[in-house]
Amino acid sequence: MKIVAVATICLLGALNLFSDVEAGTSIDLLKHTALGLTGTLPCGHWDCNCAFNEQPGCCCVADDMFKLEGSTFWRLMGLWNDLSNLNSQITELTGFSGIAFNARMIPMGGCIGPFTSNVSISYGNITLNQGSGYNPSLGIFTAPRAGIYSFSYSVYSNVGAADNRLYFKVQLMKNGVEVASSWEDNREDSEDGSTQTVLLTLSFGSQVYVELVSGRQLCSDAYGQNSFSGYLVYPLSG
Repeated sequence: MKIVAVATICLLGALNLFSDVEAGTSIDLLKHTALGLTGTLPCGHWDCNCAFNEQPGCCCVADDMFKLEGSTFWRLMGLWNDLSNLNSQITELTGFSGIAFNARMIPMGGCIGPFTSNVSISYGNITLNQGSGYNPSLGIFTAPRAGIYSFSYSVYSNVGAADNRLYFKVQLMKNGVEVASSWEDNREDSEDGSTQTVLLTLSFGSQVYVELVSGRQLCSDAYGQNSFSGYLVYPLSG
């Protein structure tokens, strides 16, 4: 725009000096004077044929203006693409961050178990299931996406009289493999409990659950002290 402004001033100044000359004569005189000038024109990179034979004024810097316009357009497109990529990355990192669940066993007065095989524990009292990853019927959490997850479980059993055998073992499983466990086997305590927290790397569709080991039992959890919870710490690609 600076080139256009300077060029216009130069042209108007020149026309003013020759205001007493007929229009055609003035234009011809300016044309020949400009063509005969050696060195750099004070008004910039002008095309004098363009200025005097076609559209006086702005057409003389049209090529520069078109180049500037094109350059600006492509720079803006580049910035737009960069912003779009950044937005996609932010969405990738935060879009699934709302994955969390918390569930407890329904209070009971009796016992569950013993069973002849390991059985996943169903924590049916759900207080949170954001992302719908936890299935209360099966007691299994299925990862809606890959990421680093934190899981916690609490186990509690009360067999009543102190001479009864307190005999339980539960274990946290990832895709059928034990990753943590809690157990008790004595006749000295009538009740006991334990809590475990672990960090696990999960792929999409990985399953995590807590199971009661065969031959063991959990008893008299009147206040829902057996619990299972987890949440996505941060997502991973894949």
